[in-house]
Amino acid sequence: MAKNSITTKEFINKSIGNWKSIRSTHTLAFNEFENTNSEISIAYLDTTGKQVKDLLGKFKFNGKPEFAVSIEWESKSDWSDETQSKRDKTILVFLPSDEINGILLRSKGYLEPTHSYSEYCIDKDLLNIKTKYTSNISEEKLWFLSNNVRTRFSVIKNKQNHSIIQTSHTSEIRRLFS
Repeated sequence: MAKNSITTKEFINKSIGNWKSIRSTHTLAFNEFENTNSEISIAYLDTTGKQVKDLLGKFKFNGKPEFAVSIEWESKSDWSDETQSKRDKTILVFLPSDEINGILLRSKGYLEPTHSYSEYCIDKDLLNIKTKYTSNISEEKLWFLSNNVRTRFSVIKNKQNHSIIQTSHTSEIRRLFS
């Protein structure tokens, strides 16, 4: 087995910053396609701060997390004729079991708008995140194509029969300010 060339902390360090995101989503069950453009900001949070403590309290977790990040975004979709953008954010708290595996607590899930937890691992340079929701499972894979280009692939499956409901691919380009 090949040794990982990056730890979870190193992967998140590379992710900190502002990103332009272009996502294509395919909802297979309804044969529908959506494009979304987003501005994303990823920043570290103080693990002793109120937001992190509140999230840890929802999970009744008393330990100290290694690190936490805030992800904020503003997105525009071609799903409807509306030109309004949507703003949102989530908090991710990392509870590692070692340098490449652990549990990820989310203030808002990828699939459902409620707090959730995921299992994560780094396989070589790929961050894998798996979340089990009430009726669906989300699997995400993120990796860097270069220092300033990140990509993400996600699959949403039905929890009961594992049929694939939706796939999406995202390209994220770091905003470099002079």
